[in-house]
Amino acid sequence: MRRWTRGHADGRGHAGDTGSTGPSNRSSRRQTRWKRTLTALALTTAVVTATAGWAAGSGQRPVTGPPPGSQEWRADTSLGRALPDPASATPTEIAAFFRTLTSAQRQNLARRHPSVVGNLDGAPVELRYEANATALRRDARFAHLAGRQVLAFDPRGRGQVAEVYGDLTRGDRVAVVVPGSDIDAGTYDRRTDPYGTPAGMARQLRAAALGTAVIAWAGYTTPVGVGLDAATGGLAEAGAVRLARLADGLAAQGAPAPAVFCHSYGSVVCGLAAPRLRARDLVVLGSPGMRADTVADLGTGARVWAAKDPADWISRVPNVQLLGLGHGTDPASAEFGARPVPAADAPGHTGYFAPGTESLRTFAAIARGNVR
Repeated sequence: MRRWTRGHADGRGHAGDTGSTGPSNRSSRRQTRWKRTLTALALTTAVVTATAGWAAGSGQRPVTGPPPGSQEWRADTSLGRALPDPASATPTEIAAFFRTLTSAQRQNLARRHPSVVGNLDGAPVELRYEANATALRRDARFAHLAGRQVLAFDPRGRGQVAEVYGDLTRGDRVAVVVPGSDIDAGTYDRRTDPYGTPAGMARQLRAAALGTAVIAWAGYTTPVGVGLDAATGGLAEAGAVRLARLADGLAAQGAPAPAVFCHSYGSVVCGLAAPRLRARDLVVLGSPGMRADTVADLGTGARVWAAKDPADWISRVPNVQLLGLGHGTDPASAEFGARPVPAADAPGHTGYFAPGTESLRTFAAIARGNVR
């Protein structure tokens, strides 16, 4: 078993370092804080000035609330009792409801309300696959996905989808891939970007971590381009609610707590979800920040890991947070306190899951639970 440790150089123990808190050190700290404030102000001005007009045209409204067809579901009296409200029932309550049904009753509900059953966290996994296959066959845009293990499908807006690689019902290890910007139901599996989409990442992780079921989760409204949406946390806040509910649904079906891999803006989603997210590990890669100053500020019991290739363009994004812009401390920095994942050979911002890289090997070990 290979053991990874933090091992960050923190600058302590140098000759002549007495740990003084005298006037010169206090002045130095004030200067550092002032420089950070100036950087934050510069970032705010640059983002607003350079992208305000463009971002106004590409701003995204998050898809929230219960799935399509919920009104018809609520009105269904075929069982002689009320069905659980998709807007308020917890995944645990939904799982308990389906356990009271016969196989025929479950199948009937899935046929009558495929868009609801397919998106109900807590419903039986195989039943969700069947329901989503029905919903996908009825949708001209995404009918080609009908033969796949689709755990969730919401056609609203740009479309959202979650696909499972492996056996989610029998595996003893589960991983979830949370993507960043420019991902939706139409782009989550671009074959021209095999390691930069959630589907591509999930395939590579599944191949490297045999026995692990991997969910490619394009289940929230992502930013489009590098505009105000990407620099703020609004879409991430909506996504965090959905991600936490996904994990609750897995737990309600008896699945183990997953290792969650969060790429780019997806790490903002994971940072905001962290206090209520059932996860064994949180792994961020190419992160602009998690809206937290340190690991302790995330409020999670999960182990937190961070990977960043020195050549990743994300390093040019200032790690500040002011007036709602920016996402805070770099999770790969020593001061944040995450466990480091070696990523020097990852080819750029979308290469962390590339075959043969140290980052993918470490991700696989984390997914399998082989590191401490």
